[in-house]
Amino acid sequence: MDREESVQFARKYLEDIVSFFGVNLTVEVTLEDDVIELTVPASEESSVLIGRGGETLRSLQYMVSTALRNKNAELVRVNVDVADYKKQRADKIVEQAREWIEEVRKTGDSHVAHLNPADRRVVHRLATEYDDIETFSEGEGRERVLIIAQRSS
Repeated sequence: MDREESVQFARKYLEDIVSFFGVNLTVEVTLEDDVIELTVPASEESSVLIGRGGETLRSLQYMVSTALRNKNAELVRVNVDVADYKKQRADKIVEQAREWIEEVRKTGDSHVAHLNPADRRVVHRLATEYDDIETFSEGEGRERVLIIAQRSS
């Protein structure tokens, strides 16, 4: 399955899944850096599609990506968002992370945050804006944590 077929398959596959929830929506799709970006517009069922803490959303993303892998698609990396949930969540994480960074700057103590992989990436990206702050992740699986610390001179 070539790139264009991969993109169209991902769109159709997600639209079919969403239709099981009784929602017939057109999924918007774009391609960014070899990642298929699928956006489900807001609807009455948005909260069901997102799930608690975005769990259902991550599951939808995993299902689409797995289906692409099973079809030997050229593109298998997928990002699914429903009603701009991920964007809004990233904005909240950035706001929280700025507070953590200021706390680390004031106290000199490192901050440990238990975040999912997507949220950790948001904080790592934000930390590049600060010359005196570094971030790194430690641990494995669900025990993995993000650490925000002052950069050693």
